[in-house]
Amino acid sequence: MVRRFTAVVVVVLFGVSLSAQTRAKPWTVPRTTDGLPDLQGVWTNATITPLERPAAFKDKAFLTEDEARAFEEAAAARRAEADKPIPGRFESYNQFWLDGGTTVLSTRQTSLVVEPPDGRVPVRPAEEKRRDDMWAAYGDQIETMSPWDRCITRGIPGGILPAGYNNAYEILQFPDYVVIHYEMIHDARIIPLAPRAALPAHHKLWNGEPRGRWDGDTLVVETTNFNNLGWISTSQAGGRIKGIRHTDRLRVVERFTRTSAKEISYSATIDDPEIYTRPWTVSFPLTADPEYRIYEYACHEGNYAIEGIMRGKRASDARK
Repeated sequence: MVRRFTAVVVVVLFGVSLSAQTRAKPWTVPRTTDGLPDLQGVWTNATITPLERPAAFKDKAFLTEDEARAFEEAAAARRAEADKPIPGRFESYNQFWLDGGTTVLSTRQTSLVVEPPDGRVPVRPAEEKRRDDMWAAYGDQIETMSPWDRCITRGIPGGILPAGYNNAYEILQFPDYVVIHYEMIHDARIIPLAPRAALPAHHKLWNGEPRGRWDGDTLVVETTNFNNLGWISTSQAGGRIKGIRHTDRLRVVERFTRTSAKEISYSATIDDPEIYTRPWTVSFPLTADPEYRIYEYACHEGNYAIEGIMRGKRASDARK
């Protein structure tokens, strides 16, 4: 009896010891062959967390577990209602074709915007009016249509903000470059890490001119030299910010930090003094999904949808 009791004690203590060792073993950032933090892989960011904080949450920056569950259930109910057929109503897609996520962010934050503290984008009223005027003239000319509609780009940082589908990103690392392959529009963004001369001031780009550097274990990407033709958000998920333009003074600073085996913490600070009263920041996790398959997004500038929209607008004007 004594020997049996001793054996039980040894087994229990040995189990506790192993458990303690397992808990004590810290997670370490994986490294590439040249010793840099390894960000490589396929990452997704589909979520129902909105870009801006809903008015109902006021000054509440994070949801409780119960509030998050209720928010997700309400979103599921809206999706189910939207899929009900209504005679005489035609929609471009139903939920089968969409993949915008069904859950809030793992952080349970109430908005992607984390700065200012109210979770709202500090856009100038004049720019909101300009957006409204543009929507009123939608289809009058190609320039009133979004760069996404035109299959040019979703922009920076718009291309990494969650949308209704194709929310996947493949990150590749090389000694002097980081490449981000965006599923949406099939963009491939090449970010140089080594010092290099800037482009001539008159050479403006849709996605700007990025420069990357490592700050400890964080990849920092500063992008400037944008043209003044793009939008900050081209997706319906952007809410009132969809259609807000950017100028050639736009400056975006992004940060990628590997925080666990399954997540990268991503943030972007947007500064464009003509458009916003102050800089603002979005932050959210990117989640690893090694089983995700990225297929080609066969979108091309001048696609047939543009021609159809323009013709439809002319037909509508002719009936007035």
